[in-house]
Amino acid sequence: VQLQASGGGLVQPGGSLRLSCAASGLSLDNLNVGWFRQAPGKEREAISCIFPRLNTTRYADSVRGRFTISRGYAKNTINLQMNSLKPEDTAVYYCAAAGACYHHDYLYTSWGQGTLVTVSS
Repeated sequence: VQLQASGGGLVQPGGSLRLSCAASGLSLDNLNVGWFRQAPGKEREAISCIFPRLNTTRYADSVRGRFTISRGYAKNTINLQMNSLKPEDTAVYYCAAAGACYHHDYLYTSWGQGTLVTVSS
């Protein structure tokens, strides 16, 4: 499966952005899709995951209550709605697919190219 992440940009603290992960080559119905982020000088962090067929979701403590992962209106798309953004949310955001919602990024076999989110006034 090929993944493409989009929707990043510059937003003020407290603002919102919606990221999208579009898949091609394979249906996401039987895959789990995770969102990760990597801030400058830091390790890549798992922040959310969804199993679209059952709509089961997971969130890291750092984003729970502010971010929402969901199926997109477009076929084979997963969205990450990010609200109440903070400067510490600044990072490159990636989507990835795997057979389960793993915590470790090396267990994901397909990755999108990343989209930059900058939260700054």
